[in-house]
Amino acid sequence: MKRKIIITFASLLICFSVSAMGAAVTTPSIGNWYVGLIKPPFNPPNWIFGPVWTLLYFLMAISLSIVWNKNGNKKIFFLQLFLNFLWSFVFFYLHNPMLGFIVIVLLWLSILKTIVNFKKISSVAAGLLVPYLLWVSLAALLNLSIVVLNP
Repeated sequence: MKRKIIITFASLLICFSVSAMGAAVTTPSIGNWYVGLIKPPFNPPNWIFGPVWTLLYFLMAISLSIVWNKNGNKKIFFLQLFLNFLWSFVFFYLHNPMLGFIVIVLLWLSILKTIVNFKKISSVAAGLLVPYLLWVSLAALLNLSIVVLNP
C-alpha cells in the first residue's frame, strides 16, 4: 500500500511539474503574441485552457500511476510528456506555429501509442488518456488553423 501511495504521489509530481514548466513558457506569450494571432471561430476562450489542462494532467498522472504500480512499460508515456512540453515551448516560447504543428502531430501519435500500450496493462489507465487525446486533437486543429490564418 505504501508503494502505491508513493508511486501515485510521484506520478502527480512528475505530471504537474511538466504542467508548470509548460505554463512557464506559455503564459508570457498569451497577453501579447498569442492575442495578436488570427484564430478560427471555434477557438475556445482563453480561461478554459487552465482548468482543462489541470484535469488532463491529473488524469495523466492517475493513468501513469496505475501502469507504474503494475510494473508496466512507461517509456512511451514519458515520450509523450516530453512532446507535450516541447509543443508549448515551440509554439508559445519560440512563436513557431508551423514547427509547433509538427510537434503536436508527433504528440498526438505518441498519446495514441501510449493508450494502445497502456490498454495491454489496464483498460482504466488507457481510458483515462482518451480525453487528453481528444483535447490534443482539438489543439492540433487550432494549431493548423493558426498556421493557415497567419501566413
